[in-house]
Amino acid sequence: MSADNPGQERVVLVDAVRTPFGKAGSLYAGTRADDIIVRAIRGLLERNPNLPLDQIDDVAIAAATQSGDQGMNIGRSASLLAGLPNTVPGYSIDRWCAGAMTAVTTLAGSIAMGANDLAIAGGVEHMGNHPMGEGIDPNPRYLAEKLVDTDALAMGNTAERLHDRFPHLTKERADLYALNSQAKTAAAYKAGIIQKNLIPMAVRNPELGWAVATVDEPPRPETTLEALAALKTPFRPAGRVTAGNAAGLNDGATAAIIASEKKARELALPIKAKLLTFAFAGVEPEVMGYGPVPSTIKALAKAGLTIEDIGLFEINEAFSVQVLSFLDYFSIADDDARVNIYGGAIAVGHPLASSGIRLMLNLAEGFAAHKNVRYGITTMCIGLGMGGTVIWENPHFEGAK
Repeated sequence: MSADNPGQERVVLVDAVRTPFGKAGSLYAGTRADDIIVRAIRGLLERNPNLPLDQIDDVAIAAATQSGDQGMNIGRSASLLAGLPNTVPGYSIDRWCAGAMTAVTTLAGSIAMGANDLAIAGGVEHMGNHPMGEGIDPNPRYLAEKLVDTDALAMGNTAERLHDRFPHLTKERADLYALNSQAKTAAAYKAGIIQKNLIPMAVRNPELGWAVATVDEPPRPETTLEALAALKTPFRPAGRVTAGNAAGLNDGATAAIIASEKKARELALPIKAKLLTFAFAGVEPEVMGYGPVPSTIKALAKAGLTIEDIGLFEINEAFSVQVLSFLDYFSIADDDARVNIYGGAIAVGHPLASSGIRLMLNLAEGFAAHKNVRYGITTMCIGLGMGGTVIWENPHFEGAK
């Protein structure tokens, strides 16, 4: 699929939502992971009452840790719990941080070839219930045969490796990028952009009782450069990666409706973005944060586009240095106005498998606000050395001005 030859079945993003993101084990300490994704799906359906539930062809839900309340084929179990007809099938996806992104691209592939017309994708991560790496048993061959370095199994260490590889991407630049992410998120909240796509979620605190979560818990709008500079570097002595220039450990869920353009128009559903193409690529696991570079190169080639054609970028902020390495490769300034215009994961959080759809949601809002932009991308790094990139077309495009 390319810009000049979009293919027989165009795939579109109809709508996307997410729950407020919480700090791991805090806001959602008393809530099951499957209940979080169920609320996201129900909220999505409530926003789209014209969607015929019996015409949904499939459901794909991602989780990086697929056990306990994130197990039991969460794609199928969540769709049943959300009230979808039992005739609607479902399955689970695992590509770690890119789970929700892969749920979208996998379903998109089935739509593009005509096997499906309408589907729901989503992702959930309850890092409070399932700490990163819980239950994994890495094969000894990884280290014994030097397939990967020990740093590859600790995401913070991979970020430090990026600083090593690109010494001009200093801690000062990383901290400034993080500060700007907080500022852009605060501005987006003030403008009412973020919260209009948040599905309120009932939460329970053992001491305080029941409440309703309506905003993200992690943002720190009061952050200063001085405070960021003073934070400890937990991954190595005198390192550069801190809790301030990295995404936190978080809980939350996202959900999206995708469809063929023909089906969306037949049902009079909104179209927020048109999927042009996508690509995944691998890099050395020790520098997994560099993954978005080759995946973007690959996706651009498939689309017949160049980086100059991209008017909006949504880059998952696993770590500041990871975003900076992407921008540096493509000669894009650290503070380029096209990048993460509503802030990113450093501020709002990164509940692993859910984040891919958050990027798409933000890009869709950006498309609606920037009708002079034709193309945008969502991209993210993935553990064990991968990157994923999706290129989207703006349905509101009115031509460059």
